[in-house]
Amino acid sequence: MIQVIMGLKGSGKTKKLVDSINIAVAGAQGDVVCIEYGKKLTYDVSHRVRLVDSKEYGITNLDMLKGFISGLHAGNFDITNVYIDNLYKTIGTDRAAGEAFIIWCAAFAEANNMKFTVTVSDDPAMASEEIKKYL
Repeated sequence: MIQVIMGLKGSGKTKKLVDSINIAVAGAQGDVVCIEYGKKLTYDVSHRVRLVDSKEYGITNLDMLKGFISGLHAGNFDITNVYIDNLYKTIGTDRAAGEAFIIWCAAFAEANNMKFTVTVSDDPAMASEEIKKYL
């Protein structure tokens, strides 16, 4: 399963993400991971969440992020929830690449019994029909 939280800057995406993370960690049967760009969520989410700063690992494009997530899962099959804050800051503002990543996440989540939540700074009206079903 995947959920996309999409909106323009200042629309409250990160607040929704933080609320979702804290709800998930309270009832999670496994581990919760949040990939963020920079260290800004440290004091907003539960200490039980594994916060990962994508800048520390040099993640700059779609393939690197896919490999990183795959590696996280390979090292820990107990991950049930993956949150990604501000996708375009991590991989660049290429809408096509962002949509391809979201589709990949949906398939990865289904194959591995995981849940993904991704925030995207973009106009929801500009999303493709394929992506709108995840909003």
